[in-house]
Amino acid sequence: MNGGAATLREALSLGRPVRVAGVHDALSALVAQRCGFDAVWASGLGVAAVNGMPDANVLTMSEVRDATRVISQATSLPVISDCDTGFGEIRNLRRSIQDFEGGGAAAVCIEDKLYPKRNSFRDGQELLDPHEFAMKVRIAKETQQSPDFILIARVESLIAGTGMEDALARAALYAEAGADAIVIHSKAKVASEVTEFAGRWRALGAPVPLVAIPTTYHGATMTELTESGISIVIYANQAIRAAVRAMEDALREIAAAGTSTAIEDELLPVKALFELTGEDVIDRLDRRFLADTEAARRRGTAA
Repeated sequence: MNGGAATLREALSLGRPVRVAGVHDALSALVAQRCGFDAVWASGLGVAAVNGMPDANVLTMSEVRDATRVISQATSLPVISDCDTGFGEIRNLRRSIQDFEGGGAAAVCIEDKLYPKRNSFRDGQELLDPHEFAMKVRIAKETQQSPDFILIARVESLIAGTGMEDALARAALYAEAGADAIVIHSKAKVASEVTEFAGRWRALGAPVPLVAIPTTYHGATMTELTESGISIVIYANQAIRAAVRAMEDALREIAAAGTSTAIEDELLPVKALFELTGEDVIDRLDRRFLADTEAARRRGTAA
């Protein structure tokens, strides 16, 4: 496993928000690292979307694991993998923890919904029995090998409409079962649900850190969320939404105009893409290979 897990755990102890960018492939992870984020979220929605699939447990565990591995190999940032409901029951979850930890993930996040899940911003949400999910948390923690590996439990009560008291009760149960952090998820337009939960969580003693995913309540700043008691802020899907919009705008212009000239100044220069993906490393390797080969050839000729 890469060194990211320790970094993520250390970041949680610094008293500042851990800023996490949702990514969907190696390239977006490189961009997130260049932009100064503390970690990346291998987004279930993003990984499904780049495979042309809905975010509905259609991809297999091995497909998501392989995508996570590619992301973790591309960046030195810790990778949190969005593992939805754990790809099934406890047997599937146990295999998932083994494979994702071994594949370079610093952390995984699992949510307390029935398998197969529906994206949280769609109707028809069904929650798993909280005691059953707590047992999944316990088994996941028993399965991991490194003490630095982090398990995040995602509470979907506010998404499913079962209320604040249910959310607090579930979070407490999951923390007791061994979860290292709790996502309190909400699709409200403002952050009041999340900040109310955070305040009440602190009043209960805040046994583990809280995570927020401000997709719909995007007006809340990191500072505001941190002051309410949130430790990790994940911008889970903004990158892929921006990428699709930009690609569509560019390709529509080219299709309509029959040329890319009008938008070339708006596009990333090819040279900048080379820099981002490390073409200079390949150039240096090639030069060294040629120079060393020529030197060896001369030594052989002289002999």
